Amino acid sequence: MRARADIEDIEVELFVRAMQLRHGYDFGDYAPASLKRRVLGLVHSTGSANIGDLTARVLRDDRLVTDVVAGLSVPVSEMFRDPSVFRALRDEVLPMLASYPVINIWQAGCAYGQEVYSLAILLEEAGLYERSQIYATDFSDVALARAQEGIFPARDARTYSENYLAAGGRRSLADYYHARYDFMKFDERLKARMTFANHNLVCDGVFCEAHLILCRNVLIYFNDTLQDRVLRLFRDSLVRGGFLCLGSRENLEMAASARDYAPVNRRARIYRRAVRDR
Repeated sequence: MRARADIEDIEVELFVRAMQLRHGYDFGDYAPASLKRRVLGLVHSTGSANIGDLTARVLRDDRLVTDVVAGLSVPVSEMFRDPSVFRALRDEVLPMLASYPVINIWQAGCAYGQEVYSLAILLEEAGLYERSQIYATDFSDVALARAQEGIFPARDARTYSENYLAAGGRRSLADYYHARYDFMKFDERLKARMTFANHNLVCDGVFCEAHLILCRNVLIYFNDTLQDRVLRLFRDSLVRGGFLCLGSRENLEMAASARDYAPVNRRARIYRRAVRDR
């Protein structure tokens, strides 16, 4: 078993190198255990014999790359996930953002968009949506296309509604979508202030000047070096005193970049860019 594990680890390294050299995607700083699980999942879903076979295929078949990138992304989310976090954003962050004439928000790693639409509803109910711009980014074009549609399975409606109410929702979540057959489609008006774009946190630079950045449960898939790079990218993207919201499994205070941020709500993983010279 030990020899087999060593071979698979080598194969993963070769796969990562092939993706970087041939297609420009760099997964070298992803957490090794998580990356290996996802690569093995791709072996199964693509019908490849092993990781080496998958590597050979991505080197020669450009059409396969979209599916591979989608498989390596982490599109796991739900609307108003961790309701207490959205309650904290509603009560503690949005009132402070209300002082700005224009509010730029960057949802980094937006996956299928559930949290983007949650944020739009939050801004709508705070009376801030019309002067806000939400930039939703991901490195997977498949995930971005799904997010832009704003269509989710109707089976999730009950969970989403419960989360919405727990987050301090002031209406019924059903007021924001139309249900048809087995799906619910969110109103087009919620997209009016959204921009969807491809952005890779691993290698791309500052995307916009933001007053609030949300990047929840993405950093847990990166090693310490990449986590620090992304946190510095967020620091350089935030206005002075801008806010950063991370996921419940991420702790900025243990990172090398911790000095760049001050905690606002530790439980909700909400921080503020420290007001000091860069």
